[in-house]
Amino acid sequence: MDVRAYNREKWDLQVERGNPWTIPASPEQIVAARRGEWSVRLTELKFVPRAWFPDDLHGIDILCLASGGGQQGPVFSAAGANVTVFDNSPRQLDQDRMVARRDGLVLVTVEGDMRDLSVFGDECFDLVFHPVSNVFCPEVLPVWREAFRVLRMSGELLAGFVNPCIHMFDTPQAEKGIFELKYPLPFDPTRLSAEDRKRIFGDEYPLEFSHTFEELIGGQMEAGFVLLGMYEDQQPTPLGKYMPGYFATRAIKPSPTYNNESHLTSSRV
Repeated sequence: MDVRAYNREKWDLQVERGNPWTIPASPEQIVAARRGEWSVRLTELKFVPRAWFPDDLHGIDILCLASGGGQQGPVFSAAGANVTVFDNSPRQLDQDRMVARRDGLVLVTVEGDMRDLSVFGDECFDLVFHPVSNVFCPEVLPVWREAFRVLRMSGELLAGFVNPCIHMFDTPQAEKGIFELKYPLPFDPTRLSAEDRKRIFGDEYPLEFSHTFEELIGGQMEAGFVLLGMYEDQQPTPLGKYMPGYFATRAIKPSPTYNNESHLTSSRV
């Protein structure tokens, strides 16, 4: 099964359906960002702490990884950053281009697989912003390795990801508040029967994969990152009353002279 092609088609369809992750930033948000008043999300509800960003984004090279939809990229651009938005969905990238045209922003859009950033050279970004999206990718370790490669020394990766435990439950039942443990982890929808896969995802939604914490956290460290911060976020679902639905991490590509204690006192990349 060509998961990338399947999910590209479904995310294009989600743009038509108005999925919240496809709704672009408003003109008012862009005006505010130009004043230095902005906020973005890696997960569904919480805003990323401003201390995770440089004090001033002007001149900062940001890669919005698997981050199309016209939300984060245009905000960063309005705040002064040099922005590249990379996404698997042409329609999601159309949202970024629409905001750029509407509000006179400069940003680059590139279509591709988050596991393969070979279109970019080594060490060409200061910050990789990766909202919760690797759940739609069968493998996460290549994502971390590629993010590490394209970051400059002392560059940072801000990433959001789904709590893998939610994939143990039968999703349609969990949405009704009935928590039936059904699937072993890691969850791989390509191993389900076509009937069960359709029951869970229907004909409109992209396929989701769970990844182990060893891959999500340990994989970043294995790629060479040093973790600097982490937070939890909830899902506004019945299951969200009992466990966090998301996690977000902040990690640095350490330079040879990296000093952990001194870096934590600074908000600059």
